Amino acid sequence: MTQTSNQNHENRKTPPASVKEAGGSDNTAMGSRFRELLGILRRHDLVRGLTPEKLRAVLEDMGPTFIKLGQIMSMHPDMLPKEYCQELSKLRADVKPLPFSEIKGVIEEEYKLPIQEVFAHIEKEPLGSASIAQVHKASLPDGRQVVLKVQRPGIQQVMANDILLLRKAAGLLKLLSGGDQPVDLDMVLTEMWAVAQEEMNFLKEAGNLLEFEDLNHEIAYIAAPKLEKKLSTGKILVMEYIEGIPIDQIQTLEAMGYDMTEIGEKLADNYCKQIFDDAFFHADPHPGNIWIRDGKIVWLDFGMMGRLTARDKSLFRQAIAALANRDVYELKNVILTLGVVKGKVNHTRLYTDLDDFVTRYGDLDLGSLNMGQLLEELMDLAKTNGISLPAGLSMLGRGVMTIEGVITACCPQVSVIQIIVNHLAGGIKDQFDVRQAGVSLWKALQGFLNKGVTVPAQFSDVLRMAAKGQTKLNLEIVGSEEPLQKIDRMVNKLALCIITAGLTVGSSLLCSIELEPKWGEFPGPPGWATCFPCCSSASFCGTCTGESGSQSKLARRSAAAIRSSTRQIDSPSAARRKASQPAGCRDGIHTGANPSIEL
Repeated sequence: MTQTSNQNHENRKTPPASVKEAGGSDNTAMGSRFRELLGILRRHDLVRGLTPEKLRAVLEDMGPTFIKLGQIMSMHPDMLPKEYCQELSKLRADVKPLPFSEIKGVIEEEYKLPIQEVFAHIEKEPLGSASIAQVHKASLPDGRQVVLKVQRPGIQQVMANDILLLRKAAGLLKLLSGGDQPVDLDMVLTEMWAVAQEEMNFLKEAGNLLEFEDLNHEIAYIAAPKLEKKLSTGKILVMEYIEGIPIDQIQTLEAMGYDMTEIGEKLADNYCKQIFDDAFFHADPHPGNIWIRDGKIVWLDFGMMGRLTARDKSLFRQAIAALANRDVYELKNVILTLGVVKGKVNHTRLYTDLDDFVTRYGDLDLGSLNMGQLLEELMDLAKTNGISLPAGLSMLGRGVMTIEGVITACCPQVSVIQIIVNHLAGGIKDQFDVRQAGVSLWKALQGFLNKGVTVPAQFSDVLRMAAKGQTKLNLEIVGSEEPLQKIDRMVNKLALCIITAGLTVGSSLLCSIELEPKWGEFPGPPGWATCFPCCSSASFCGTCTGESGSQSKLARRSAAAIRSSTRQIDSPSAARRKASQPAGCRDGIHTGANPSIEL
């Protein structure tokens, strides 16, 4: 699926070794950093709840690593609620500028030369200061104006230590939750570290700039800063200084004679080209990265770029065409192919949800459609049905939403989705190849004929197996899981009710007998807790009544004798013999007063 252009397969699979090495090198620094993070959490009073705004403020205070974590999480609507993703997408890494002396030290260390031998002049006040780098305007010995993007000293070590702390916290959370986590923190941290490493390697951004310039060099109204290859290193990026006007300064542009509608149409068409033709698009197209200079749209900041494979590009085209044609079945197949299914998919529910989605948007005019909102609702629909869409698709969706917001603010007459449909329609005509279509049709026909020949033999095998009684029929009742789960919960509740009723009746019987529970010489609840198991059957052990062991045994023998000597009517002779016996010894039982036995 879509991924950052500079993210490699190895980084996505395993954490970089540099994290482990850096993490174990300075335990004192890590301990100090841990205490600093705890102080930030206490200052924001997280025990009173964590709103989206509070989460963004916490991450900004924690520094560049956590800002990057928030930016990555904002691309995972399958892991976080929509309002949190929207708030985290506003994260900006603007920080307090470093003293120029530290920037000068990085420059001289990289070039191994005094700074005056490389640049004729460098302005000490930065043009901008972010969490990873700081930007200064400079001039070369030949007089050309350039900008320097200089990496902050020690930023790699700080981020490596933070990553190690986050991995330990993720392991602890997984242990406490038994492995059942709503958010796969390991995957997010691996993705974040891969993106951060690439952003800290300025040669990757230089490569992105050159690739973008090569793909758009034939378009007269698109430009990018010229790269100074010889002066660019892994920690310093040198490129042309752009003297232009940001696209959101509408009054200034109109005063200079620019037509904002024309700018909006060309900007939208170029972004469609980046996605559907080049499969290499700018992932952060906010107004600060789009300037107007000499009648051209100049793109800036190529640190975050998205890339589509040929398969992804084809599937995205199919999704747009299916929505335009109101083909629910095709749209369902595209979503299942793009996403990762978690568990079992209820296809009936998915089809119904997509049918409602297509019906709701299919009746609207293209000019009134909001492409960003459409993509966002489609991702929410997939999440509801247990389909996890890759983070790259979220990056693409966020890029489309951002560019649509820019165009809506600058030139509201322009419809982004109308331009997308027109671009796709023109692309289909341009890409249609009669010869290739004929070859594909012949291959499909050949495959159909080959399979058609084997149908009689397969049918004969089925009849032979049926005659021998070897056929089996697998039957699956769609939608039966939910009723069965309800029945299972109902039976569990019924069993719990029966057990509770039994305990209630048993305790009521015990309360009806005037006995004082004792454990040794201690009456009250300890006696009940100890004697309940052995006395619940009404065969009292004597502990509850405070009797000795011999008295308890005597009581049980007396009760047994009474039960065994029960008769209906005594004969006259027996009655005379009983009358002649002492009053306390009739029927062999002493009936005199005995304070330790109660009948």
